[in-house]
Amino acid sequence: MFKSVVSAGIVLGALLVGAVAGCDAELLGRLRPGSSTASEVKAVLGQPTLEWREADGSRVWEYPRTPQGIVNYLVVIGPDDVLREIQQVLTEENFARVSVGMSRDQVRRLLGRPAHETYFPLKRETIWDWKTKVDSGMEWYFNVHFGTDGRVTGTSTNYVPKG
Repeated sequence: MFKSVVSAGIVLGALLVGAVAGCDAELLGRLRPGSSTASEVKAVLGQPTLEWREADGSRVWEYPRTPQGIVNYLVVIGPDDVLREIQQVLTEENFARVSVGMSRDQVRRLLGRPAHETYFPLKRETIWDWKTKVDSGMEWYFNVHFGTDGRVTGTSTNYVPKG
């Protein structure tokens, strides 16, 4: 019986991740870079969790799908109030761009809101993590370690068995 409960949990988790991805695909399919307006983006995706203003007058909106999902979107709105692009930022290329000395703001701007933020008082270290994949009953995470000065001291990966 325990095995069937674990199997059901794994299947349910995979379905949930698939459903979130399916919803995003449907929603994002309604938006067209170059023609969709900022108000159309908000009507489809809702309010962004954070906005950055660029020197050229464009805005970057954050739409995280963590902690349950394995994607984070940054949406670029041009100064003309038209959608320029939608970026899924939780990629191996972006993980490789995280380097020692980066600030929390720089990391957030690169990867979007983390799934979790944990402070370890004995190490005097804060770790942000992002779920990167769900595979064979495991959840994989990319971690960014910050020192007391709020700067990156390193990165790591780990997995958490589910079930």
